[in-house]
Amino acid sequence: MADDEEIILSELSDDELVLQMHDDLYDGLKDEIEEGTNILLGRGWTPYDVLTKALVAGMKIVGDDFRDGILFVPEVLLSANAMKSGMFILKPLLAETGAPRMGKMVIGTVKGDIHDIGKNLVAMMMEGAGFEVVDLGINNAVEKYLAALDSEKPDILGMSALLTTTMPYMKVVIDTLKEKGMREDYIVLVGGAPLNEEFGRAIGADAYCRDAAVAVETAKTLVSRKHNQLSA
Repeated sequence: MADDEEIILSELSDDELVLQMHDDLYDGLKDEIEEGTNILLGRGWTPYDVLTKALVAGMKIVGDDFRDGILFVPEVLLSANAMKSGMFILKPLLAETGAPRMGKMVIGTVKGDIHDIGKNLVAMMMEGAGFEVVDLGINNAVEKYLAALDSEKPDILGMSALLTTTMPYMKVVIDTLKEKGMREDYIVLVGGAPLNEEFGRAIGADAYCRDAAVAVETAKTLVSRKHNQLSA
């Protein structure tokens, strides 16, 4: 541990600092991430480069290890929290510079369901991957989803359920989108412990995501495909 005490972030080269920030994110060290973010900005890095090279690249390592069962939910939440402290500094700067973003997601737990740990993890990991996330919280009726889609104009709608009794409500939301002729406007991702791929297909979702790491990869793939179709 003695060696760790001696790392002075401001004395590291840019490359060393970025690698150190990857380690600090992995360890969930909030203060160090804030300091590293500020140092890179002070050295003339663009907010977008700090986001992608230091934070997003670091969270990808966390996401991969979470997917592979090396890290678990409590550790990932700590990492995501550290990421948030860096994002807090970068967000206003990114808005000013009009930096490119991966896409935008509206996410919420469905009506009748008050579970949100999985949803929160997905929201944090999506932010960690460079997406803008609007979190509607728990117990969302179809009207609430529709209002958010209307006001936020996202690429993705994410729905979560942890109870077998609330799962069918996802179909209510998707069917309503179809009735209104809006279904094709959004990528719909669903997740939660009792769900599976078959259920996702049956209700007409674009994909079922078994965990937050899968959600990020799926979102990236589907959004880039959607953008390619639009520009084709």
